[in-house]
Formats: sequence, structure tokens, C-alpha cells
Amino acid sequence: MYAPDVLLAVVAGAVTGGGILLLVLALRGLPRRSRPVRGRSREDLVRTLTTRTAVAVIAGAAVLVVTRWPIAAAGSGALVLGWNGLAGGAAEERRGMARLEALAAWTESLRDTIAGAVGLEQAIPSSQRAAAPALQQPLRGLVDRLHTRVPMPEALRRFADDIDDPSADLVIAALVLNAKLRGPGLRDMLGALADSARAELDMRRRVEADRRSTRRSVRIVVGVSVGTALGLALFNHSYVEPYDDFLGQLVLCVVVALYTAAFLWLRRLAKYELPGRFLSGARKEQPGVPGEVPTTVAGWQGGGGA
Repeated sequence: MYAPDVLLAVVAGAVTGGGILLLVLALRGLPRRSRPVRGRSREDLVRTLTTRTAVAVIAGAAVLVVTRWPIAAAGSGALVLGWNGLAGGAAEERRGMARLEALAAWTESLRDTIAGAVGLEQAIPSSQRAAAPALQQPLRGLVDRLHTRVPMPEALRRFADDIDDPSADLVIAALVLNAKLRGPGLRDMLGALADSARAELDMRRRVEADRRSTRRSVRIVVGVSVGTALGLALFNHSYVEPYDDFLGQLVLCVVVALYTAAFLWLRRLAKYELPGRFLSGARKEQPGVPGEVPTTVAGWQGGGGA
């Protein structure tokens, strides 16, 4: 056993290090959390979490039986829980690209429908039937708002909030301006925006192909690191025997924390960061004028009168 003053020194060092870490986080701040991804029902989320939690408990119990290290068991369970998000949100990026492709196809459909000399009020409900599944629910909400006499600019802004994608803001901002000004050139603008969405989709596909190798490297690094530690504990336990006592578990806790920080850094390197939206929820309602254009769109309208 170690002397009490040694244990006290270790605990004091851990508390001091944690305090310094919290101070750095307080000074630098934390990145803003993105909004939860839409499209998954609560039942699917609960089912996924329940299954993953059961696997994490089994993995943690197996590690505890093999190593008799509670810290390693807790770390293994946490790794299983966060495995899908460890490689940078590949599933989220695929959903984003599917949404962008659906938006480009819907913009082209809306452009072709408007070419038949119909207004937005008739073109939007007609375009719902040919829309991709990624846009069906937001479009259904938009059509329902139009049927309940919600003003077109307000309904379109809520449609943009339902989609929650910066690329969709460009298309919807053009529709908002046309709904208020009723000017010509909407068909040509929609065609240009559809081409821009297609070009962005091609670029994101190329980036995703490059990031796929990064995600694969992340999984390899994690697998080799965890597998090496478990292999030493199982086949050469005398090498890692110092971790068996209380002080060794404290040191192992620091090691697990360092590995966690490294894994989170690798995840950040592999993650695709979307640009911020400009057609967001900050709205100014003026007395007697329902559904006033957001400040960002109003500024665009005032500065873009070419």
C-alpha cells in the first residue's frame, strides 16, 4: 500500500488539474451546439439508445471480468456508446447530402411548374407530389400553412426552419422576395439556384470521399489502442499489474482521459462543419404588418436592387 501522503498528493494533483481545465474552458468557451438532426422519430431514437446501452453494458462487464479494472470497464462502455459519433458524423453527412439533392430536385420542379404561367400559391402544392422523401414532411407543413391562410412569406420562413439547412435558405429567400415583390425573373433565379445546389452537392460528395479515409483511420487508431491495452491485460498481466491498486486506477483514469481527448480531437478532424444559416429565426414583427421579412433578407432586398 502507498502512504497516505502519496495518495493525498495524487488526489490534490488531480483536483488541481481538473480546476485548471475548467478554468481554460470557462475562458475559451465551448462551441455552439448544432440543432438536433430532424427526420428520426422518438421511437427510433429510444430503440437505438436502448440497444447501444445494452451492448455498452455487456462490453463493460466483459472488460471488468478480464481486467478487474473499473475505470477500463467504464471507458469501454463509454466508447461503445459513442462509437457511431466517433468518426465525425458520417450518417449525418449522408442525410445532409440527401436533403441537398432533394432540395435541388424540388427547386427544378418548382421552376418547371412556374414556367406554366402559374403563381407560387399553385406551384408549391403541385410540386409536393414529386418531392423526395427528405422534403416530404417540411413541404406538407408548408402546404398546410398555405391552406390555413398563413401569409406566404411567413409560411416560407417556417419552411426554412423546418429544413434547417443553409443551402435551402438561398432558395427560400428568393421565394420570400418574390412573394413580397411579385417581380419577374423567378424562373431564371430558381434555375441558377438549382445549378448552384447541384454544384455544392458534387463538391460535398468529393469532400466526403476524402474524409472517408480519415474516418477509417480514426477507427483503426481507436481499435489498435484499445486492443493493445486489452491484449496486455489479458496475455501479459504482469506488465500492467501496477494498475491493479487504487493509485494505479487513478493513473489509469488520467490515461483514459487523455485517450478520450485524443479521440475527440480525431473526431473533430473528421467532421464536416456546415456554414451558419442566414435566414434564421430572428424576426421583426411590425404593427399591422403580419410576417415581416427577417432582418437578413430585408438587408439583402435593400442592397440588391440591381
